[in-house]
Amino acid sequence: MSLDEYKRKRRFEETPEPPPKIEKQSKHRFVVQRHAATRLHYDFRLEMEGVLKSWAVPKGPSLDPADKRLAMQVEDHPVSYFDFEGTIPEGNYGGGTVMVWDVGTWQPLSPVPVNGEYVPGTEKEAAAMLAKGDLKFRLKGKRLNGDFALIHMKGRRPGSKGTEWLLIKKKDESVVPGFDIDKYDTSVLTRRTMSQIAGDKGSAKWTSSRPASGGKLKAAWLADAVARADKKRKALIKENAEDTAKTKKKSLAEKEVRTSSAHQSVSANSGSKKSTKKSPVSSVIKTLPGAIERPMPTKIRPMLATSVEHPFDNPAWLFEIKWDGYRSIAFIDGGSVRLVSRNQNDLTGQFPELRDLPKFVKASTAILDGEIVALDDQGRPSFSLMQQRTGFQPGKRRVPGREGLPILYYAFDLLYLDGYDLRRVGLEKRKELLQSALTSGEIARYSDHYPEKGRELFDVARKSGLEGILAKKRDCPYQEERSRDWLKIKITQRQECVIGGFTDPEGSRQYFGSLVLGLYDKHGHLIHVGQAGTGFNYKTLKELYDKLHPLETKTNPFHGEIGGLRKVHFVTPKLVAEIKFSEWTHETAEGGMKLRAPVFMGLRFDKDPKECVLEEAVPSAVPK
Repeated sequence: MSLDEYKRKRRFEETPEPPPKIEKQSKHRFVVQRHAATRLHYDFRLEMEGVLKSWAVPKGPSLDPADKRLAMQVEDHPVSYFDFEGTIPEGNYGGGTVMVWDVGTWQPLSPVPVNGEYVPGTEKEAAAMLAKGDLKFRLKGKRLNGDFALIHMKGRRPGSKGTEWLLIKKKDESVVPGFDIDKYDTSVLTRRTMSQIAGDKGSAKWTSSRPASGGKLKAAWLADAVARADKKRKALIKENAEDTAKTKKKSLAEKEVRTSSAHQSVSANSGSKKSTKKSPVSSVIKTLPGAIERPMPTKIRPMLATSVEHPFDNPAWLFEIKWDGYRSIAFIDGGSVRLVSRNQNDLTGQFPELRDLPKFVKASTAILDGEIVALDDQGRPSFSLMQQRTGFQPGKRRVPGREGLPILYYAFDLLYLDGYDLRRVGLEKRKELLQSALTSGEIARYSDHYPEKGRELFDVARKSGLEGILAKKRDCPYQEERSRDWLKIKITQRQECVIGGFTDPEGSRQYFGSLVLGLYDKHGHLIHVGQAGTGFNYKTLKELYDKLHPLETKTNPFHGEIGGLRKVHFVTPKLVAEIKFSEWTHETAEGGMKLRAPVFMGLRFDKDPKECVLEEAVPSAVPK
């Protein structure tokens, strides 16, 4: 299980294909992609062991058992390749148009029949069958259904690399004699033909994504905006020191508008203008392609973005700040609002100040998509403050929330307005309507977008200490699922930490669950800063456990007790791990800063544990 070959064959600064990433667990999905490269063929992929096991099938899969299709095994692909559809530029590996021909789920079939019939098998049996070269499985897709087998061809021709398999349909109720694959010539995701995808300017295709040189802001307007924001932030910090306790709470919300580092940094103009005059949007909506007159939906599942590693510039995309808070769909009906989380939980009661949200929307009925955020002393959204506000702390049960933290609703999409469903309207038009309908105020803000300039926005967000940015296709409809039409590009930090222990594994995990991490303070005490439970595969789990086990000790190397964790096996602090994380959280009730979303990247044998010092790792507080 490795994506090294996938990575080696691609230049990700030139191709829209997703970067290599092994997932922690598989969802047993399959995808068939029609691929017009040097020769037209079909790529058959099974989600397994955290990757997509892949075969190139020249004639495509068939529902006729008489068709024994040659399937050439190729390199594993990342799971994020599942819904990739677009054009790989010429000159790149696999250059050509890609269409999602079929999607669905699969399950392994036990190699031992029961009463003459194959029954569902296990993950272990699937891995054994694949290694043996006789993988039996059942598909449940939009076009392919029933039982199949992939058989590794033993007799190899001269010069063969041993990658030849046969894809065979088993006899069952899903058989279609004389199956003609050419009758199905459209994408199951977008209904487009290959020619439409190839000619669609909105398809996934980089026009120019060479890295900006020097790491500096190249656009003068952007650099000027950053300078203005920095000047305002310094002035506000000085002003804040003179505030009384009563005015401080109010100034925090005002500061966010002036110092919301990237939101205002990339535009010389304000994101939205206050107006007391109702916008004549009803007449405009009637003429919009995709707008449908219908009753307001009562349930919306948020459109989710796909993670990518690197920012890019592209005129077909819009770029926004990724607000670090709680995603929420706001249903506005008359003077009332209902806030619903991405998991369909009602959030209305948790944020009573947002009950006035309808006052800021110039419509009788509307559905907004946005983020509920809490602000830090620099006016930046902070997820750790949001956790304190709601009373949720990592590794603990819910505790009483912290009152007094200002809350804002950042609206970035409009899905329904005064009798019209806008989900099939293009994104840019939806945002134009949103900006006209929303009046920014004490609890509501319009989340602006910035065309083409993804790298500059990412650079500003990074310098401002924000979570990351989002890239969204200008003309994409609103899809109630995860999509590659929305991409999230997170900003991460790295830190060397001392390993002071590990926890027991849970579920199917072997060897250990997470690493317990620490840094030394100025007194030489090892301070607990969190635990990393991701970033491992089976091989690294075993290799790391073999190094940790001999170091086990009954002596707690940390200064003080560690709460909120299942049984910890302490170790002598001799190993240093490189950790990727998103931010340092604010001090929790039990004291101390913690790493947020830590991911294990590897061991550092070139650094002494005593060099891992807390004071050098945690950012200095803003002067007051």
